[in-house]
Amino acid sequence: MQLLIDQRGTIHGLYTEAIDLASLGRLSIRRGSYVEPLANGRWSADLAPLCGPSLGPFALRSQALEAERKWLETHWLLTSGRS
Repeated sequence: MQLLIDQRGTIHGLYTEAIDLASLGRLSIRRGSYVEPLANGRWSADLAPLCGPSLGPFALRSQALEAERKWLETHWLLTSGRS
């Protein structure tokens, strides 16, 4: 799990249950994407909540989740601490 702490002490990260995030302070959790099935049985990761692209289609949901994680880490997490 990657956590970034900005100069104000705000922590940014992708939500997982690896650690109890509440132990770090008050939480503000928001949706970064939607991983959804397509009509043809494939999967997509829609990153519109963060003004990102729609990724896919993927044969497996796990592939869509992995692509979502990589995009969020590269394009959101690594830039969110700079604001």
